[in-house]
Amino acid sequence: MNRYHGRVVAITGAAQGLGLAMATRFAAEGATVALADVNAPTLTDAVETIAHAHEAKLRTDVVDVTDSAQVNDWITGVTAALGRLDVLVNNAGIIRDNRVEDITDDDWHAVIDVSLTGGFHCARAAFGPMKRQGYGRIISFSSMSWRGNFGQTNYVAAKAGIVGMTRTLALEGARHGITANAIAPGLIDTPMLASMNGPARDKLTDKIPMRHTGRPEDIAEAAAFLASEAAGYITGIVLDVDGGISIGSSIR
Repeated sequence: MNRYHGRVVAITGAAQGLGLAMATRFAAEGATVALADVNAPTLTDAVETIAHAHEAKLRTDVVDVTDSAQVNDWITGVTAALGRLDVLVNNAGIIRDNRVEDITDDDWHAVIDVSLTGGFHCARAAFGPMKRQGYGRIISFSSMSWRGNFGQTNYVAAKAGIVGMTRTLALEGARHGITANAIAPGLIDTPMLASMNGPARDKLTDKIPMRHTGRPEDIAEAAAFLASEAAGYITGIVLDVDGGISIGSSIR
């Protein structure tokens, strides 16, 4: 498919994991992809990986999404150089898990600043260009944890905030041809999951109705759909991509 020929897609946290999978998918479908990440060497490796597999137009920028000035400069640079901005994917995020009484101020602010405030900075910067062209897709990343999860007060607060922000962006963007949706991944094979110890990972996997973790490509598929013309009448939703784990527990 070539659904994104002539479209410009900007992705944060694009250097590895889900971000890289999505950048690769959009590039494969003809998009010009603007990759942003805070890690410059990993970002260079990501571009080489994509370019090796696809003849794609790629742009890279080192961006700290917690810095609104950097985000504004990034979006301004993308639109000036590429002529438009069609899709924004708010993917950047970190974890600093702990029980609530052990979460430090720094760990609270670090997670909120990257996952929620960073997403806000990017959406705010992208809204103007999208309104002017009368078209836009904003996809932000929540998590299966947004409903609540033990030991993740900061992360859950950020991911629940993403849901609320997405619903409001959907309302404000609808009359301007802008849709806003969130993706809530479950357990996906990423560097973040790989950092978990084996027994803990196996215990979580056993709770998935499908009995296996997802692949980054599963998330890329969901993002490619929500950003497509086929999803033009879908806005304000949270799409669970989690093998059924969010459905609830089963007595079996």
